Amino acid sequence: MATSSGNSSIQNSGSSEEDLQVLMVVDERKRKRMQSNRESARRSRMRKQKHLDDLIGQVTQMKKENSNILSSINITTAQYGNVEAENCVLRAQMMELSQRLQSLNEILSYINSNNVNNMNNGVFDDFQICSETMMNNSWNMMYVNQPIMSNADMLYQY
Repeated sequence: MATSSGNSSIQNSGSSEEDLQVLMVVDERKRKRMQSNRESARRSRMRKQKHLDDLIGQVTQMKKENSNILSSINITTAQYGNVEAENCVLRAQMMELSQRLQSLNEILSYINSNNVNNMNNGVFDDFQICSETMMNNSWNMMYVNQPIMSNADMLYQY
């Protein structure tokens, strides 16, 4: 039995060595896995930090673009205001010129009707006097019969 117990103690000590080796292998794997996890977590933190830095860069770039767009809008708004004010002045000038044109046309119409009435009422004794008077008149009949025409496009030529 001594041999048997000796064998069992040898077997027990051999089993302990195997257990120790298994434990060492398991510990080594566990240590490697922990090291791998640490490296993976470090890489993940680095990726997150890079992503955050990229986002901060995008925010900065977008703020610059936003500022440029706002500046452009302000300049365009100011230009629009200037053009609108100039448009109002031009409309007022056009109204004034239209009224003056209408007044001149009324004057011409009055002059034309008076000339025709004078000719029909026998103010001129004969055709010769009438034609000489009309030729010497500063209001040449060829132009008197022509109304003064204008439109808004003519105002913008100058």
